[in-house]
Amino acid sequence: MKYAYLDASSGLSGDMCLGALLDLGVSPAAFKAAVNGLGLPVRIKVREVERSHLRALKVDVEIQGHGSHARRFKDIAGLIKKAALPAPVKERGLAVFRMLFEAEAKVHGETFDDVHLHEAGADDALVDILGTCWLADRLGIGEFYASPLNVGSGSVRTSHGVLPVPPPAVAEILKGVPVYSAHAAYELVTPTGAALVKTLATKFVSFPELTYDRVGCGAGGRDLDAIPNILRVFYGDRRDFSPDKRVYILEATIDDANPQVLASFMDRALEKGALDVYLTPIVMKKNRLATKLTVLAEAAVLESLVAAVFAETPTIGLRYFPVERRALVRRTETIRLEGRPIRVKTALLDGRVINAQPEYEDCLALATAEKIPLKDVIRRAAAAADARIKG
Repeated sequence: MKYAYLDASSGLSGDMCLGALLDLGVSPAAFKAAVNGLGLPVRIKVREVERSHLRALKVDVEIQGHGSHARRFKDIAGLIKKAALPAPVKERGLAVFRMLFEAEAKVHGETFDDVHLHEAGADDALVDILGTCWLADRLGIGEFYASPLNVGSGSVRTSHGVLPVPPPAVAEILKGVPVYSAHAAYELVTPTGAALVKTLATKFVSFPELTYDRVGCGAGGRDLDAIPNILRVFYGDRRDFSPDKRVYILEATIDDANPQVLASFMDRALEKGALDVYLTPIVMKKNRLATKLTVLAEAAVLESLVAAVFAETPTIGLRYFPVERRALVRRTETIRLEGRPIRVKTALLDGRVINAQPEYEDCLALATAEKIPLKDVIRRAAAAADARIKG
């Protein structure tokens, strides 16, 4: 399965999505043939352009004749149902349009069945949305991710008059999505682009750790002064994408806990996937002796650990924040002392072992069985491990 990460630092629109996904290597002829299956009076032009001296692919959807009138959802659904497109493409396309109609109904105070789409329901918008869904299917993209969205600023002229940026429907669609405004006094995220990314994206995250095979660049209609009006799409295998690679520190200060409860929680936190857990004695206000609980965890298990802290300790509040982390490559080797296996944890820097630590439990088991001092076993195990590394 493939992933696509959308870098929307210059905004996002339907034609930018088409250009970026086509630029990943899909045949323009195959794309035009798929669009013909919609039965719309349109002609597709695909060309290379420059935006701020950077190349990108621009897709123009030219309406033949007078184009379409405003459409209701049932009109859109009927067109999609009749289109010669794969079922997953139709399902994704319907989901995008449903989001558009729900937003328009909300901001105009109309019912879902009565609201009309003007620009976003036109023939070119149908191509933008269904074409993007077809390209995603053709490229085998199972998951989309996106950066926070630069929505731009200023105002935009629509069929409803001049509206502030982001327009009301875009603002409604992007509830819960991280957005910001920078560098351009224009509308950078269109209703079509907003509905596409909100429907398709699994997560919105600043540029994550990823390994990609290709980069596609799709151009918007303007050549902006401050930023290149380009949507970049990074594309690769899903197994090489880590949207939650960063780690978090979770802290709580506790002055009314039985030490045995905190000791037990340390084991529970490690069972739940914490990378590290430790307790620090502190002095709080009014000179109260207390303990600071610190947990290091990856994002995937953060919510589970937050719930565990509240359930298993008496704290009524906690803090958590992202941190950067660097870790050495680690591996475990096994040596033998007195005929018994002793695991040794080693740490490597640039392929070279720089730390070696015998496993405590294995050393203790040997010391107990042979009735020899634990410190001697640890010393001998470390020496044996060092000899193997150097040998």
